[in-house]
Order: sequence, then C-alpha cells, then structure tokens
Amino acid sequence: MHCFIQGLLLTAATGVSLAVYANQPLQYEDVFQLEFVSQPQLNTDGSEVVFVRNRFDQALDKRVGSLWLSNTKTGQLQPLVAEQADISSPQWSPDGKKLLFVSAASGKPQIHLRWLDSGTSGQISHLPHPPADISWSPDGKWLAFSMFTPVKAKNPVTLPGKPEQNDWAKAPVYIDTMQYRADGRGYLPSGYRQIYLMAADGGTPIQLTSGDFDHAGEISWQADGKAFYFSANRQADKRAQAQNSDIYLLTLADKKLSQITDRFGPDQSPSLSDDGKWLAYLGYDDKKLAHQASQLYVKNLKSGEVRSLTADLDRNIDSFEWDADSDALYIQYDDQGQGKIALQPFNGKAKVLVEQVGGGSYSRPYTGGSFSVSDNDKIAFTQMSSQAPAELGLWQSGKITALTALNEDLQLARDIGKVEEFWVTSSVDQRKLQSWLIYPPKFDPSKKYPLILEIHGGPHTAYGPVFAMELQLMAAQGYVVLYTNPRGSTSYGMEFANLIHHNFPSQDYNDLMDAVDATVAKGFIAPDQLFVTGGSGGGLLTSWIVGHTDRFKAAVAVNPVINWFSFVLNADMYNYFSQYWFPGMPWEKPEHYLKHSPISYVGNVKTPTMLMTGESDHRTPISETEQFYQALQLRGIDTAMVRIPGASHSIHARPSNMMAKPAYIVYWFDKYRLKKAE
Repeated sequence: MHCFIQGLLLTAATGVSLAVYANQPLQYEDVFQLEFVSQPQLNTDGSEVVFVRNRFDQALDKRVGSLWLSNTKTGQLQPLVAEQADISSPQWSPDGKKLLFVSAASGKPQIHLRWLDSGTSGQISHLPHPPADISWSPDGKWLAFSMFTPVKAKNPVTLPGKPEQNDWAKAPVYIDTMQYRADGRGYLPSGYRQIYLMAADGGTPIQLTSGDFDHAGEISWQADGKAFYFSANRQADKRAQAQNSDIYLLTLADKKLSQITDRFGPDQSPSLSDDGKWLAYLGYDDKKLAHQASQLYVKNLKSGEVRSLTADLDRNIDSFEWDADSDALYIQYDDQGQGKIALQPFNGKAKVLVEQVGGGSYSRPYTGGSFSVSDNDKIAFTQMSSQAPAELGLWQSGKITALTALNEDLQLARDIGKVEEFWVTSSVDQRKLQSWLIYPPKFDPSKKYPLILEIHGGPHTAYGPVFAMELQLMAAQGYVVLYTNPRGSTSYGMEFANLIHHNFPSQDYNDLMDAVDATVAKGFIAPDQLFVTGGSGGGLLTSWIVGHTDRFKAAVAVNPVINWFSFVLNADMYNYFSQYWFPGMPWEKPEHYLKHSPISYVGNVKTPTMLMTGESDHRTPISETEQFYQALQLRGIDTAMVRIPGASHSIHARPSNMMAKPAYIVYWFDKYRLKKAE
C-alpha cells in the first residue's frame, strides 16, 4: 500500500492523473512493481502476524525484503524490520517478546533478533555458512539449526617442484562423491549438513551431530528442552538411496541419537504434539515411482503404533501444524490446481477450511504457498489470486479476510489479463483435463487471436489459477495464452500423475493437443496462428511437439531435455532420475531412452524453433539445448539459441531475466505471426 499512497502523493504534486496510465497493458518493466507476501507467522494468541514483504530492486536486479506486522483484528500494517538482502525465516520466541529472522545485511546470511519491547534489532550469529531450519527451545534460551560443515577434501596427488614464487595453474580438483554439483549452487564443496546449538542471546555454536551424513529439515523439541527430533539420511549408501531418510531423537546431554522410524522411503518434517504423546511426520513407502505422494503419519510414542491419517486423501501433503488440543492437525495440499488447508482429525476425513492458498510462484502459475496457525485456531496464509502475486490472508471461524493489498497500485494502473478456467475431455481415455486461458487486454470475442500454448515443467507439478507475470506479459502483447495440466500433473491423485511413469513424453502430448483443439473451437483463435512454449519438462514437451506435428507457426523450448541418455548422465540429480524415471540405466535400456527423446524425431521438425537455457543450469544442462540447436542447424531449420549468462534452471531468479524470457519468446513468435489474424 505504501507504493499506492506514494503514487497518490506524486499525483497531487505533479498534477499527473493515474487515469493516464489506467487500462494500459502490462509492460516488461512492471516486473519491478510486483510485491508479494511470504512466510507468514502468527503469534501465540493470533493477535499479530509477521510476514516477509518482498519486492524486486531495479538497481540491484534482485529480490529484497522487509518484515511487516499485521494486526489481525484491525488489519493495520506496520513496518518492523527495514528492507534487507535475503531476509527470511521470521519466528516468534516462545514468550512472544522477541522475533528471530535471517538476513544477509552483513554480507552473508546470519541470525538476527528483534526485541519487540524496545524496537531494537541485532545480529547474534557470526556463522561461516548460512543457517537453516532454526528452532527455538521451549524455554527460549537456545536455538537449534542446521548448517553446512566443510570436510577437508583429500587430493591423492601432490606435484613436486613447485617454486615458492610461481605462476602455476590452479591445482586439479579431485572428485569421488556421487552428488558433486547442484543447480543454483554449482560445484559443491566437500562436506555435510550438521545440527548445531547456540544460545539465543548469541555465542559460539556447538556441533551436535557428526559423520558423513546430511542432517537437515524441521527440528521439533521435547517440552522439557532436553532433546529434539529431526530427519536425516544416515544410510551407508546414502547417495544411491537419494529418497531415503528417517526420524531421529537427539539427547542434548550426551548427543545420543535414537532412530525413531525405519523403512525404505523418506520420513521427514517431524513435529511433536503439545501433550508429548504423538510424533507427526511426512513420508511414504518408496516404490520408486516417478511421483509418490507424501502422507501424514502419527506415531504413538508410548505404544509405538504408527498410522497414516491421509491414506484415503490421495493428495501430496505439503506441510502441517498441530492444533492446540493435540487431537487433530492442519494440513496443506494441492487439489485440482488449487492450494487448500484442511483440519485432519485422528479419526475421519479432513474438513477443508481454506481454498485460496498459493501465490508463492509469481513468474509462472505454479501451485504452492504457506500458512501458520495460532493457539486459538486462526490461520494466516499466502492468499492466491490470478490478478496479483501472493497477499496475506486470514481465516478465523470460517471467515476469510484479506490483510494486505500490496499490488493494488499496479492493478489500478494496468489492465491485467483475465484468467478463465475450463475443462477438456482427453481423446485418449475421456479423462477430464483442467485448463485455463489468459485473455489479452481489451479482448473482443468477435476477433481472431493468435494462441500461445505454455506448458509447465516437472513433469510432476501443477499449474493453477495463480498470477503468472511471464504469461501475463505474453498476453499483454495481444496473445491468448493457454495453460493446462495434462496427465502426469500433480493434485489429481497418484494414478493420474503416474500415467507417464517410465512413459514421458507419451499421451500427455495428446492431452495438450486436445486442450489446443478445445480452445480453437471457442471461435476466437486463428487456427493458423498457433505457438508453443514451455520450460524444463515443458521445454522437453515443446521439443517433442515440433517433432510430431507441424501445426504450430513457431516454438520456444526453454531449458529443455533433448536426449534422455545424455541428460541422465549430465544432470545434477542423476542418481534420482536414473532410478525413478526409467526402467534401467541408459546403457541397459538405450532404446527406451531414445524412444522418449526429442532428438530422435528432429528429422521431422519443420517448425521454426528457438531454444533458451541458463549457462549455469545443472538440472537441464545447456548441452541439451546445444544438441537440438546444432541438429536443427544441420537440417537448415530456422532456429536460434538464447543463452542466459550466470542463470541456473530458475531463469526468473533475477528480475531482469524474468523480463528477458517472455520478451525473447514474444520476439520469436512475432517474427512468424500474421498481423491480419487479429
């Protein structure tokens, strides 16, 4: 709202009316006008909620944030901690008098405290690496957290003869670990995540765990503060068993570890009930399917009985919180492209309370979001909308209230494309496919418009009725934008998601074509003005589409997979992809890998195709893009390659790249667009 108020003051001072700008389409530079809420945290009595207020700094070309408070009764907003780099993880102290948060104001992420009575803030840690999973002890005297802990790498070769003063090349890097690089982080230093304990007033952290294992995730304390629960993969072959983890109890007095769960599959996010009788956690029995939904389990710590509370829900549980009476839990999950919060009792079905959770993604319309619950059952959550990024919502006694309107100024000044849901019947098996259209500004159904099919990645993810800046910018250029959840998408159940298990791409292609056909049948699409794009798994499907049909005028494949054989042996998560996405290793099943690879059908391509990938992408390495580009060049097909310097798989991480991506896509499509189509 402060931007809106400033705008009104500017109007009064300059005499320039906002009406001059009203009803104009979104502009690329409007990326820097977006604001969004993340990580809401209610205090114990539910009277106040703290949240991170995010925006994009035009000079720094990055996200910056500040902490704000909202009074849940009056809705009054007030700034709490000034804007800082990489501010995150606000948490109330047990007595509600202090607020913990992480900030990189000093140059690297450190733990800070805000004393609410005095209004002062201070850095209390001086850690060599960023802390994560921070948790207050029940008495508020201690903080437990995880942190990367280096292990000195051993180089097996020492070269003789190196002079004291020299200009020798840098020493070779010797690697013998399975997980040696990660997207967004590059080549990984040698070491593991360990859990530490530090006084809440600051001091030297004490390392509590050890060994060549990663200990990470949520930390849940016993009421007496003498021990806490956490999750870790402490398997001897932990790198090969990428999905396997168990819950452990660590006793502070002797640093003793006790294993609480033991099965093949992930057990994570432990949370102890307030009465200390039950341990809740997320997990599943690993059957090595491409998509496996996490269920919510509770373990009776006295009898050892374990049961799933959500076995009949058939949805992936993203997060949960105990209710104050320790006899039910609030759960968050996606259902048919929409985030929901429900109250799950120990016996019986979950009761849905909120159906508007989302907005964590602002570039493309992915599902997501977060929530927090007070002791008196108020729920603060990130509230989704198709017209703006996440705002702050409050649920209380069945009523939902919007506590922020951070993007009201942008919505007033710009004509943001209307988003409309519709369902399509699959020609393959008559399944219903959820789809959405974004209409361009001043849409006239009597005219004919060009259509962009935009395909989500994953493939086991989902789109929803959520604001998506990249797609909105495409619509602002006069295109109708179609997005859909074909088979393989999540939020429709395990069976639907695994229809492409060991079979991707396949009939998901038919689902996409069915959605295009249904859109053309509405009468306002020019059938000869169809365009297609998508990122990651959507980039793969884009490359697959142009090898199987000539109906699209042009295509843009963003960070695609082109050759499954080379991808599995190049991607950062190769130990996961090879075990879960394929029936065998590439050298064991080469025919299977090539059958589902777009490179196998490059000889069919006639569609002008642009490829775009970050040069630092370790998830779908740029070598994939180069294969398709060079093959198309050899065939004489009109093609171009856009390389994003320094960008990882998340191209949109820098706001200027969030502008550049749709700008290049629209440039390529405009090149082949018939203007008479409109």
